[in-house]
Amino acid sequence: MTAPEAEAEPAPEHEPVPVPWPPAPIRTERLVLRESEARDRAACIELSASPEAGTYVGGARPREELERTVPEVPGRRPGFFVVELDGTMIGYIQLLDRRDPERPGHVRPEGGEAELGYMFLPHAWGHGYATEACAAALDWFATVLPGEPVVLTTQTANTRSLRLAARLGFTEVARFEEWAAEQWFGVRPARISTD
Repeated sequence: MTAPEAEAEPAPEHEPVPVPWPPAPIRTERLVLRESEARDRAACIELSASPEAGTYVGGARPREELERTVPEVPGRRPGFFVVELDGTMIGYIQLLDRRDPERPGHVRPEGGEAELGYMFLPHAWGHGYATEACAAALDWFATVLPGEPVVLTTQTANTRSLRLAARLGFTEVARFEEWAAEQWFGVRPARISTD
């Protein structure tokens, strides 16, 4: 999982994977994955300020700071999907960011793999929403970039995230120390969409 885009968004070190953006909203049985809107700002602040959600991504951020720094439309960039349940944001998924070649964990010598990141509000945990939303985002990814692998990193202490990675078809490639914690690094092999 990666930390939310709470501050004014600087240009990424490595450009996201070029794909047409935004796609039409992606609908699953219970959820909608869509581009961020101004109405998502309060939920993004709540997510970044949540001690539970921040446990494995550096901790909660001060609400006052977030109120000052979160843009009017948070996360507005290619690959940032808001996950909506019954018209309300419950989390987000990031999928087009490239993994920094300087960081540990890669499946290609040059690095730069597409990396899946996600965060959900604690009240949405335990209902299968993350599995449903991430699977839909990964299916979308397979249609726009067929043949590209996707990687995921999470702390080994984050058992929920490890179970989700397994359900989504990620397999362990390596473990390493980063940000003062042991990290699990996995890959989901390239898939070609059958759509």
